[in-house]
Amino acid sequence: MPSGCCIRALWILNNQDTVIFSRKFPVVEKRWRVSCEKETDDNLKYYLLPNDSELAAAFIDRKKREGSARGFGIRVSQSVRGSDSWLDDPITRHVISLFINGEEKVENNLLWPLVLHIKGSYSILVLPLVEPRHLKSYSRMCGKSDCGSAVGADENLSSLLLDLPSITGGFIVAQAIGDVILGEVMEPEVLVAASPSVGGLLDSLTGSIGISSISARAKPVASPVSASTVSGTSSSGAVMFDSPKAVSRPLEKDVLRSFISSAMPFGTPLDLSYSNISAIKTTGFSSSDTPPTERKQPAWKPYLYRGKQRILFTVHDTVHAALYDRDEIPDVITISGQVNCRAELEGLPDVSFPLTGLDAARIESLTFHPCAQVPEHGGDKQGITFSPPLGNFVLMHYQAHCSVGPPVKGFYQLSMVSENEGAFLFRLSLLEGYKAPVVMEFCTVTMPFPRRKVVSFDGTPSIGTVSNTEYSVEWKIVTNTRSVSGKTIEATFPGTVRFAPWQPQRTPSYGSALGIMADEDSDHETESGGSMVNVEDYIMEKMTKDLHAADLEDPFCWQGYNYAKVSFKMIGPSLSGMSIDPKSVNIFPAVKAPVEISTQVTAGDYILWNTLGKCPVTATPNA
Repeated sequence: MPSGCCIRALWILNNQDTVIFSRKFPVVEKRWRVSCEKETDDNLKYYLLPNDSELAAAFIDRKKREGSARGFGIRVSQSVRGSDSWLDDPITRHVISLFINGEEKVENNLLWPLVLHIKGSYSILVLPLVEPRHLKSYSRMCGKSDCGSAVGADENLSSLLLDLPSITGGFIVAQAIGDVILGEVMEPEVLVAASPSVGGLLDSLTGSIGISSISARAKPVASPVSASTVSGTSSSGAVMFDSPKAVSRPLEKDVLRSFISSAMPFGTPLDLSYSNISAIKTTGFSSSDTPPTERKQPAWKPYLYRGKQRILFTVHDTVHAALYDRDEIPDVITISGQVNCRAELEGLPDVSFPLTGLDAARIESLTFHPCAQVPEHGGDKQGITFSPPLGNFVLMHYQAHCSVGPPVKGFYQLSMVSENEGAFLFRLSLLEGYKAPVVMEFCTVTMPFPRRKVVSFDGTPSIGTVSNTEYSVEWKIVTNTRSVSGKTIEATFPGTVRFAPWQPQRTPSYGSALGIMADEDSDHETESGGSMVNVEDYIMEKMTKDLHAADLEDPFCWQGYNYAKVSFKMIGPSLSGMSIDPKSVNIFPAVKAPVEISTQVTAGDYILWNTLGKCPVTATPNA
């Protein structure tokens, strides 16, 4: 059986566990039937794919047995031999199996591997094609007596999955379908110069960003790309934001059928970029859009660009930080970044440039779009050559350490002064050690209280404005970019917050969608009908039963700790040190095309942990 990814079938279930959409691919299913018929094992015979009602019944049965949509992932006292949790591997929370008709005896009615992807209120099941020997191997592992995967064992799930790239493809298909049905089809952000419209095909399309399995997906529209002008400085002066945009619509079966037919005809995924497919259907192909005879047109560029030529690069750093303000716990600051690109070039040119800032002491990992050719590198530079797709795409992703200090640092303290009132204090420093042309566009600090309803707050910050919602207090420190261009700002905010009286209540359990795992040592109650109570509901009930605010060590976020979250956006040099010299960008065949480079820094999970409360921390070995 050839390698690659082929899909036998897929199903979409709603939150009532009813199949609302399904698609089977007879061409791929015939390959599976032929493979089964070649097997000499009488216990493995070809079994017809289940209909929608049979699939839904098996999925419901698994939820009852495993305790949630995704299951435990580990073996507990309620696990049944042959089930996913019996295998005792967390991977089985995402790659599941179903026994059709509930007869858990032979492999021929075992449906595996089913990729489970939960998106919103939908459960998406994708069944990729594997070989019969893989199914038999998984069935044997589900029946073994010992727990876990022993080192050096003949059979273990991780080794099996490494031999099955089709499962990775199944995840990509499931994610693409989930984005389509919820309308979360987005393109990366690129900073473009404030100049007249470029015209041509790219003015009527948002463009593709390449193979969607590697980078984000672009938005399919048939109108010009809108952008909002902002104040700030960059290498190209005034800029506009070609921002991510999302389509919002309910599940449209006709749209989904059209996407599946075009993206994966006969069950073989070819191009999962929604905008590529939409653009081809909307625009079609012009007789003049023929590639050069000496070049092969790549899959990520299904049609050619016509119009004014230019190249735009945006280095986008996302800062993740855990600031503790404790001598015994070091602060942690990391950066996940990407280089976004938009190459509006006619024909099928190659673009090459040296990427600087790749100091091994800072850069931890690099991954590239499949259009890029990257030789082995050394030192601080990396040569990159790529044949660009149309529209916005992510050229590369990277993980790095911060080359300078944190943009926002300081401390946050919060303590209860009475049962329903807490006192807090912020003392922050913004852009300390940063110089122009760094510009902070905005900076906001949020204090969340998901378990307590905020009645009022009292306090005046030294800078900015404060507002509150039902379960949070928000401090907008920076709202005017002119006031924070390349200079340090000190900000303090002392105050008190008052909550409504504590009322123990059962909170909605989203754990049933996330598959929170339970301890094997815990004894779980069972319903009178004999089926096990959902583990997440049981844990939540145990957490909230008879608990009063005065008795809790952490009355703000029970099992969530005390923290404040910082969000900001900066324009200027990257914190990772990643940079591109526009003069070093070469195009072959040679063409005059301006090159624009811009950089932005945004906050990801940027957390100020309460100095006076509990906080999670990872122990690090001594040097």
